[in-house]
Amino acid sequence: MQSKSKHIDQSLKDISMHQIKFSRLGFVLGAALLTVLTGCVGYVEGPRAHVYAPPPSPVYAQTEVMADDYVYYPSYQVYYTPNRRQYVYLQGSSWVSRPAPPSVPIDVLFASPSVSLDFHDAPSVHHATVVQSYPKNWTPPGQVKEKHENRGHSQEGR
Repeated sequence: MQSKSKHIDQSLKDISMHQIKFSRLGFVLGAALLTVLTGCVGYVEGPRAHVYAPPPSPVYAQTEVMADDYVYYPSYQVYYTPNRRQYVYLQGSSWVSRPAPPSVPIDVLFASPSVSLDFHDAPSVHHATVVQSYPKNWTPPGQVKEKHENRGHSQEGR
């Protein structure tokens, strides 16, 4: 019986060795297959998709550009633009634009003779022509220029 038991022991040993060999081989093959598959799934190098989205359309506010109209006051050589409510005049050698006229009260300026001009760019461009057409002593046609006399004052007491 010993031989039978030896034989069984030997058979079991052979089977165990055989199983171990296949187990090791199966483990190595399984690990290699897992590494290959994981590597493929985890990172894929290929063409990248670019999504093109056009930039948003600009929004334009509807604004009306108003050309400047000018009223010229020859006595003071001052231009007034009602659209901007600005007085434009020559100060020294520079053209300036201010909210008030130079050294003259507004009511006095508005009471003086004036002319509406038919240009819509800067007065500095047309000033030489305007001054020739409307000198400081200009009065509108049909209006008599007021004479500033000393009424009621006698010249004898002086």
